[in-house]
Amino acid sequence: MDDLATVRAQEYAKTYNELIEVAARLDMLRRLEGNAVDAHATAAMHAVRFAATILWPVTPEGTPPPGFRHDTAWQVQLIANWREAALEIGAFEPERPALRLVPGDQQ
Repeated sequence: MDDLATVRAQEYAKTYNELIEVAARLDMLRRLEGNAVDAHATAAMHAVRFAATILWPVTPEGTPPPGFRHDTAWQVQLIANWREAALEIGAFEPERPALRLVPGDQQ
């Protein structure tokens, strides 16, 4: 049984480290000129950071915490933002075309 626990701990640590590396690459890729960010890379980065944050507590003792904000309140806010973006509601609601009334004689 100890062998299984050891293997699991090693795999958790390996996966956690890979997630941290992917998040760092996405953070670099998302930055565009003029202080803009790429939406797809940013969303992917936050998803990977979320995965790393969820996995961190089960990594072996001594594994350093993520190098980014990972508290529960921040994670809940990110989840709410992802939901709004996916459903295109709130601040993420797309602009609707303006309705224009056309008098009957101009049809």
